[in-house]
Amino acid sequence: MSTLVIFIVAGAALATGAVLGVLFTQLRAVRRIEALRIELAAAQVRLESSALQDADRLRLLEQSETRLRSAFDSLAGETLRTNSELFLRLAREALGRDQVVAQGALKERELAIAQLVEPLRAALERTEAQVQALERERRDAFATLRTQIETLAGGQAQLHRETRNLVTALRRPEVRGRWGELTLRRLVELAGLSEHCDFTEQLQVVGEEGALRPDLVVHMPDARDLVIDAKTPLDAYLASLDAPTDEERQLALRRHAQQVETRVRELAAKSYWTQFERSPEFAVLFLPGDQFLSAALAERPELLEIALGQSVIIATPSTLIALLKAVAYGWRQSAVAHNAALIRDLGQELYRRLGTFNGHLGRMGQRLGAAVEAYNAAVGSLERQVLPQARRFRELGVTADAPLAELEPIGQLARNPGTPTAAEPPAGTEPPAAGDPPAGSAGASNARKA
Repeated sequence: MSTLVIFIVAGAALATGAVLGVLFTQLRAVRRIEALRIELAAAQVRLESSALQDADRLRLLEQSETRLRSAFDSLAGETLRTNSELFLRLAREALGRDQVVAQGALKERELAIAQLVEPLRAALERTEAQVQALERERRDAFATLRTQIETLAGGQAQLHRETRNLVTALRRPEVRGRWGELTLRRLVELAGLSEHCDFTEQLQVVGEEGALRPDLVVHMPDARDLVIDAKTPLDAYLASLDAPTDEERQLALRRHAQQVETRVRELAAKSYWTQFERSPEFAVLFLPGDQFLSAALAERPELLEIALGQSVIIATPSTLIALLKAVAYGWRQSAVAHNAALIRDLGQELYRRLGTFNGHLGRMGQRLGAAVEAYNAAVGSLERQVLPQARRFRELGVTADAPLAELEPIGQLARNPGTPTAAEPPAGTEPPAAGDPPAGSAGASNARKA
C-alpha cells in the first residue's frame, strides 16, 4: 500500500513539474511574441513615418511577417523540444529515484514476507508430513481391518456352520440330554462343589414308581439333598429357529412353553423329595440356557407360578449358579464350624496334658532343689572340716602337683512352673543387693553357717 502511494505522489510531482515547465516555456514564448509584435508595430510606424513606397512597405511587411513566422515557428519548436527534453529528463530522474526506492521497499517487503511465510511453510511441511504419516497409518489400519473383517467373516461362516451342526445334533434326544448334563456339571464345578463329596451324578433310587435316576443330587449341610433334573424339551424351540414365517415361529414357541409345562408336571409327579431323607420338598428343573426360559415365559407368563405350585423350581445357568454358590458357602461355613469344634476339643486335650506335664515338671524342680541343698551342704562341710586339715600338709612341706580347686555353692534354685524367677521378684518385693545370695536359698543359709 505504501509503495503505491509513493508511485502516485511521484507521478503527481512529475506531472506538476512538466506543467510548470510548459507554462514557463509558453511564458517566454509569449514574451518573445510580444516583443516581436512591438518590433512589428515600430516597423509599421517607421514605414508610415518615412513615407516609404507601398512596394517597399509591402516588401518590408512581408519580410517582417516571414521573419516573424520563422521566429515563431523556431521558437515554438524549440519550446516544445525543450519542454519534451525537460519532461523526459525529469521523468527519468523521478522514475530512477522511484525505482531505487521501490527496489529497496520491495526487498524489505520480500524479506518481511519471507519471515512471515517461513513459519507457515514449516507448519505446512509438518502438516504434510503428518498427513502422509496418517495416510500410511490409515492404509495399514485399513489393511489390518480388511484382514480382520475377512477373518471375522470366515469365523462367522464357521460359526454358522457349527451352529447348524449343533442345532442338528440337539434335535437328537440323547445329545440334548448329554449337553444339559455337561452344562449342569460345569455349573456345579464353577460354584466350587466337589464330586462325590458335595454332589453325585446319576444317583439311582427306588421309589413307588420303580427305579429313579435324577441327573444330579446336591448334598447340602445337615445331610440334606437337593435334586436337579436336566432333561429339557427343546424340540419346539429348535423348530422355531427354522420357522420360515412369524406365524409358524409363534406356534412353535407356544409348543415349547407347553412342553416345558408338561416337563414340570412330570418332574413333580416323581416326588424326588420323598426318596431322600431330610430333603427340601421341591425339585429343580434345569434349563441349559436363559433363552429357553425367556421364550417359554413370553408365551406362558404364569409358568413359574405353575411350577412353584407343583413344588418345582425352574432354574437357568444364571439363577442356578447363585443357588449352588449358596450351597458351597453353606459347606464352607459347616467346615468352619466343624473345624472350630475340633480346635476346641484339641485345646481342651492340650490343656489337660499341659496340666499333667506341669505337675511332673514341678516335682522335678522340687527334686532339683533338694539336690542343690545337699550339694551346698557338702561344699560347706568341705570348706569347714576337710580343707583346713588339708592345708596343714602344705605347712608341713607336703606339696601336690596342683592345688585343690575351690568349689562355689549354687546360689539359685530351680523355680516352680508359673512362679517368678529369682532375677524377676514378685511385685511388692525389693530385689536383693549386689553380691548377696538369693533370699531363702540353701546357699544363703550355708554361707551364713560358714
